[in-house]
Amino acid sequence: MSGDAGLVAALDRWRRWLADERRLSPHTLDGYGRDVSAFLAFLTPHFGHLPGLDDLAALQPADVRAYLASRHGELAKTSQARGLSALKSLFRFLDRQGLAHNAVFGVVRAPRLPVSAPKPLGVEEALETLSAAADIQSEPWMAARDVALFSLLYGCGLRLGEALSLTRATAPVKGESMTITGKGRKQRLVPLLPAVTDAVASYLALCPFAGAADAPLFVGARGGPLNPGVVQRQMRRLRPVLGLPDTATPHALRHSFATHLLADGGDLRTIQELLGHASLSTTQRYTAVDQSALTAIYDKAHPRAR
Repeated sequence: MSGDAGLVAALDRWRRWLADERRLSPHTLDGYGRDVSAFLAFLTPHFGHLPGLDDLAALQPADVRAYLASRHGELAKTSQARGLSALKSLFRFLDRQGLAHNAVFGVVRAPRLPVSAPKPLGVEEALETLSAAADIQSEPWMAARDVALFSLLYGCGLRLGEALSLTRATAPVKGESMTITGKGRKQRLVPLLPAVTDAVASYLALCPFAGAADAPLFVGARGGPLNPGVVQRQMRRLRPVLGLPDTATPHALRHSFATHLLADGGDLRTIQELLGHASLSTTQRYTAVDQSALTAIYDKAHPRAR
């Protein structure tokens, strides 16, 4: 991030506020930082100098639209929307702090995002994924690790990052529920299936690396924290073995958890709590998936649909 001394100090305060008060993840913080840096870099030739707080206060809607137009071909709509969200957050912060008053972002609309339904696996596909995860690993302890990890994603609806953040002290134990810290450091209680706790226990019994209470539960080949990229690669290896589509990712197991619960009569509010969604509208996307499945069954089975 660039600018005059006042703006640099304000940006530092804004970033600390995002981390400490808003509790944004490091990934989101980095994205916001890149977005603001790109915006300031665009404004520099516009003003003929590194922009400062006074320049931001003098911005016009046309300036913002010109910036968004310059990024149109470079970024996906989701990235454009995130960039606009970052700038709105910054300008609201500057206004509250009395550093720069400008409502310019109140009249600029974010790009309309396509609403895509989650892409879950079928019940048999999900179960085959869990069992086949062990078949593509040469090391028995790593095979047990992958089965335990995938069991958590499908059996508890965890995000991959949530599962990989578990420690030895927070490992799931039979007969207990598990407290998960999700996005925005929001905590939720997740019930544990015996199949999940058994898989984790089997992995821990085979794992050659001992760990203290705060050591990561899931470790890589050398005993360090398991990299998400390794998990993604394992799913890519499984896809041709099981004939799964490209949408079969670790996150698809979480989608499958929600979709299969809904199909078996689970209510949206309960599923919302289990997934850790802040808004029910996010969970409602799964009703579209379930409806499409019902339609497919109808088209295949009903005599009048043939």
